[in-house]
Amino acid sequence: MLSWLRRFPNDVMHRNKSTAGSGRRTSSSTSWRNKSNSFTARIIRCASSVAAAGRRHSGGDEDEDCGGLPSSPPPPPPPPPPSLAAAAASSSSSSSDYNNSSSSNTVTVSARAFSFRELADAAGNFRQDNLIGEGGFGRVYKARLPRGTGDDDDLALAAVKQLDRNGAQGNSEFVVEVLMLSMLHHPNLVNLLGYCADGDQRLLVYEYMPLGSLEDHLLLPSAAASSSPPITSSSTGIPWRTRMKIAHGAARGLEYLHDRAVIYRDLKSSNILLDHDYSPRLSDFGLAKLLPVPRAAADDDSSSSSASSSGGSKVMGTYGYCAPEYLRTGKLSLKSDVYSFGVLLLELVTGRRAIDVSRPDGEQSLVGWAAPLFAHPSRLHELVDPRLVMAMQPPPPAELKQAVGVASMCLQEHHAVRPVMTDVVMALSAISDS
Repeated sequence: MLSWLRRFPNDVMHRNKSTAGSGRRTSSSTSWRNKSNSFTARIIRCASSVAAAGRRHSGGDEDEDCGGLPSSPPPPPPPPPPSLAAAAASSSSSSSDYNNSSSSNTVTVSARAFSFRELADAAGNFRQDNLIGEGGFGRVYKARLPRGTGDDDDLALAAVKQLDRNGAQGNSEFVVEVLMLSMLHHPNLVNLLGYCADGDQRLLVYEYMPLGSLEDHLLLPSAAASSSPPITSSSTGIPWRTRMKIAHGAARGLEYLHDRAVIYRDLKSSNILLDHDYSPRLSDFGLAKLLPVPRAAADDDSSSSSASSSGGSKVMGTYGYCAPEYLRTGKLSLKSDVYSFGVLLLELVTGRRAIDVSRPDGEQSLVGWAAPLFAHPSRLHELVDPRLVMAMQPPPPAELKQAVGVASMCLQEHHAVRPVMTDVVMALSAISDS
C-alpha cells in the first residue's frame, strides 16, 4: 500500500501544523504533455478558437472558461438544425496560441443535433410527470427517443436537460459541455447523445441513468428540496462496499480527465449519476477547464500544481467542495479536483452533506467537523453513516481507516501534498475489489 497511507493517521496533524513546503511533493502524470497532436491538443485548439470568436463578438470581459460567446450560434438555413460543429469550425480562423501547429481546427461533434420540436415530443412536451431533476441550470426530463428505425415501439430512454435561459449555465458552458463530451469517452463519464441549439433554446440529451444521482440516494433531502420527489433507496442507504465502488469509479473518471489535462471543477454528489448497478458516471461538464499545453518540457522536479495552475479570476463551482487555495486566489489546478474528491469521499463515509446549515454550529461544514477526528484512530467510527451502523453493516475497521486516510490526504490544506488521482485510484481499488 502507498507509503502516505501507511503513515495515516499519525502524521496527519503533523502535516497540517507544518509549513506549507514541508510535505512530500507528488508529481502528476505528464503523459499528456508529450502528445502535441493528441486528443488534448485537438480539444484545446477547438475550445480556444470558440473562445476567441466569443471575445470578438462580445468585446467585453471574457469568462474564465471560454469567453463570452454570442447569445446563440449563427443559425444555418432550414431544415437542418443548428450545428455546434459548424459554429466551432466557423470560428477556427481566429488566431490562437494553440493553433500554430495545426493545419485544421475542425472538430467532429459526435452527438446528434436535434430540433426543439423533436425533443419536446420525446419528453412529452416537458410535462411535470416527466420531470426527474432540477437545479440552477434548469430541469431534466425523462424522454423516449427513436433508436433510428422510426418505429414507435422501438424507443430508447434518455434524459433531456433543458437549460434555463436565465439560469446559472450560459451559452459558453453549453458549448464547452458539448465539445468536451464529444471527445471524452470513458465508462465513468456520462454519454452525450445529442444537443439542441434551436434559436434561444439550449438542451442536452444524455443516456438515461435509472438510479438518478448519488445525492438522491446518499444524502437526506434538504429543506429547500425540489418539487419532484427524490429517488429513495432502502432504509439502510447504500451499503459500504457499494459506496466504495462508487468512490473508485468516480476516481477513475477524474484520473481519465486529468490524464487529458482537463480539470472537472464541479465534482459533487449531485453530478454523479448511477447506472442500474450503481456504476457512477460523472456528468455536467459546463465548468470543465482545459489546461494550456506547456511551451517547454516541464522540469522533472516540478509539481503538478505549479505546472497546471491557470490564471485566476472568477471562482466557479459549488461551495463546500472548492479547494481553499482556489477560493483564496482563483487559481485552478488538478489538485483542486483532488480536494473536491476528498469531500465527496467523506460524504460517502458519513452520509452527510458538504454544507448543511440545519446542523448545529461546528457541524455545518463536513470537512470542519470531520478533520479533527482524522488523527484519532479510536474515534474514526464516529464518522460512519449511522444508517450503516443501525443496519448492522458497519465498514470493517481496516477499510474505514483506509478510506478516511485517502480522504484526509485529499483534503490537505496545501495542494502540493495532496495525492494525484492515480494514487487515489490505486488506494481505493483494494477496498472496492475486496
